[in-house]
Amino acid sequence: MARSATSRHPRLLSDPDVFRYVAARIVSLAGSAVTFIALPVLIYGITGSPTWTSLVIVAEAVPYLLLGLLAGVMADHVDRRRMMVTTDLLAAATLATIPVAAWLDVLTAPHVLVAALVGRTIFVFFDAANQGALPSLVPRDRLPSANALVFGGSTVAETVVPVIAGALIVVVSPASVIAIDVLTFVASAMLVRSIARPLSASRPAGSAIGWSAVGDGARFIVRHEVVRIMIVIGALVAFSAGSLMAVLVVWADRVLDVREGDWRLGVLYGAWGVGAVVGSVVVPMLVRRFGGVRAALLILPVAAVSGLALSLPSTWLPAAVLVALWSVMYIMIATISVTLRQQVTPEPLMSRVMTAGRMATFGVGYPVGALLAGVLATRMDADDAILACQASLLLAAVIAWLSPLRSAPRTLAPAADADAPNTTN
Repeated sequence: MARSATSRHPRLLSDPDVFRYVAARIVSLAGSAVTFIALPVLIYGITGSPTWTSLVIVAEAVPYLLLGLLAGVMADHVDRRRMMVTTDLLAAATLATIPVAAWLDVLTAPHVLVAALVGRTIFVFFDAANQGALPSLVPRDRLPSANALVFGGSTVAETVVPVIAGALIVVVSPASVIAIDVLTFVASAMLVRSIARPLSASRPAGSAIGWSAVGDGARFIVRHEVVRIMIVIGALVAFSAGSLMAVLVVWADRVLDVREGDWRLGVLYGAWGVGAVVGSVVVPMLVRRFGGVRAALLILPVAAVSGLALSLPSTWLPAAVLVALWSVMYIMIATISVTLRQQVTPEPLMSRVMTAGRMATFGVGYPVGALLAGVLATRMDADDAILACQASLLLAAVIAWLSPLRSAPRTLAPAADADAPNTTN
């Protein structure tokens, strides 16, 4: 019986293409975790300004708002593998300018911001292709486990990497540490290129990128009630994440007495990774037990409490514990939201719908949260700024429980035209 069950549901990583895809994501996100820490530390060290520090987060997120739908349309009309490889290599070249400029002693805060903006713009196009690629490799009923595997594997790396990066920053400049991310982008490109199976369905002859195509993903979201509400909730959750990340270094410095070069800064970032690992392990079980929508309803009130509690600690250890708890909630909501969109979206619209959702969360919620937190941290204590911004999680919980999500079915059916690629070609 065990052998029969295994044959029906083989381990995801036993598929070489899934393994290469997951490995590419882990390698790339591990490198990005280095940059995630190094960029705020770098620009805060250059300027000493909370506003400048928050602008790094804004610069990394704004491209989703401006280019998200266009990137989604492109990913639905071109070869996703080629798009991912090309953007990985372009991102590597962009980030490489930071350590090179630092080594030449010509690095400035505007340079860091421009590199962050350009790098994130490139990433929007990579992410559009990436978000549509996984459903091409994994059956839709296994997407919760596949997404949890990607998130979990990535965050195992992100648990270790921040501690290592924090230690490296003590002895190596943050700009030099960013060179690690350059290498991981190249490695990711090589792994994606080695995937044998197509990452895109065949496209109808004559399909083209136009304004009607750009709007298709948005129209699908507007029509699909559950996906629409979850994207609103996702934007509010992303607002809380952007605000926390924008002031984490400032909060550590001014409230927790943890400054640049202190190993405890790496622990604070590592706590984020620990929480994400736990959330990635737990979320498939919750989805199997309650269904995606109901699991989100249960998680959101706990997320609100954990977010508001971040304003309470005045020492680093309780703060790290609360950051880990907040991260558990964040990763579970993010996984559920992504999985729901992938499960119900027709393949020809996959990248557009996925990127439209990312546009709302990381193009609106994340940068607005980061900018507001940076401004508030210049006018009040950092912990008070965190309290004000984390109230977005409370709003998300209220919206969810007052919405039609309460009566949504346990399992959402795919859209009627989910098999469109097979019937139009």
